[in-house]
Parts: sequence; C-alpha cells; structure tokens
Amino acid sequence: MEVAKAELKKYRQSPRKVRLVADSIRGKKTDEALEILNFAPKRASIHLIKLINSAVANAKDKGSEAKDLIISKITVDEGQTLFRIMPRARGSASRIRKRTSRVKVVLSEPLDKGKSVSEAKEVKKTSKNKAKK
Repeated sequence: MEVAKAELKKYRQSPRKVRLVADSIRGKKTDEALEILNFAPKRASIHLIKLINSAVANAKDKGSEAKDLIISKITVDEGQTLFRIMPRARGSASRIRKRTSRVKVVLSEPLDKGKSVSEAKEVKKTSKNKAKK
C-alpha cells in the first residue's frame, strides 16, 4: 500500500550515475537506506538522503509512522538535457550534453511487519511453489 511519494526534478547529474546509488537502496527500510547512503562514496547519495527524508515527512503528514516504512519503488529517469558547444578544429563545433536526472521515490508499509519487500517476495514465491506441488 502506497503511503507517500517524493520527487527530485532537474538534478544535475547523469541518470546512469544516480541509478547506481538508487539500486542499492531499493526495497530497504527507510532507516536502513539512510544508513547505507550515509556511507556511500557517491555524490548522488547526499541528494537521495534529502529526498527520502522529504518522503518520510510526507508520510508523517498523512499519519503513518516513519520507522515502519520501506522504499517500495525508486526510479531514476532522464530529465532535461542542456546542450553546450565545444569549439573544434577548422571552425567547427561539437555538442556537449549536460544530462539531468529525475528521481521518484514511493514509500509504503511492509506487507509483513519487520520484513522488507525482497523478503516478502521470497515468502510469496515459496508459498506459490508449495501450492503447485
């Protein structure tokens, strides 16, 4: 069940670099994700910490507890691209593409209290396999 959302638009770093950090926290509890991001050696981790804190604040406004929430969905999409020009030989020019990212976070309550999304999916898979047998 979706509890809260937050979005970061026009973040001036390429989506490829931001996805590396976002993939490490997908499906984790918010406390655990913030702990991982505090020690991540990437620039994007600072901005993702702010984004998660914003989503947690949105959830508190709606009346749910912050410690129970998990990051059910985090997507990093391509934002606007700024085009700049670099002078080249013989009076020509080439384009420099300065890419931006758009990050969306969705927080939800865990399916089973105390379990993350990945653990809950494993439980579902094993119960389906037992049902087939």
